[in-house]
Amino acid sequence: MSVGGFVIDPKLAAESTPLGELTLCTVRLYDDARFPWLLLVPKQAELVEIIDLAPSDLVRLIEEIAVAAGVLEAATSPYKLNIAALGNVVRQLHVHVIARFEDDAAWPNPVWGRGARVPYEAAARDALAKKLRTGFGFA
Repeated sequence: MSVGGFVIDPKLAAESTPLGELTLCTVRLYDDARFPWLLLVPKQAELVEIIDLAPSDLVRLIEEIAVAAGVLEAATSPYKLNIAALGNVVRQLHVHVIARFEDDAAWPNPVWGRGARVPYEAAARDALAKKLRTGFGFA
């Protein structure tokens, strides 16, 4: 995907399903069936850190994180939401919004480094993606 010089990192594209577009970010479902997991990627070229955003876009990012968290919470009823922007593997700025459960594969630890990613079966991915798109108003 390319918008005004923005191109999504190939690893992010390969490991996620597009859900829709917010004002600042493209929203994607990360392909790991162990954890309902959204990625928000600001649609601006060459962003690495949150502090690289203009002040008005910083505010917009927080607003869009809150929207995504609300949609994910409504869709999955998690015990806890984890929100992070790490960028250690993929340098391009992206924010993780992850639904966590006391019985998930990594609880209570962070999801990173806890086993291999387990891709969704197509039907389960499509059902969750549809529910999330509806929650965002993308459908």
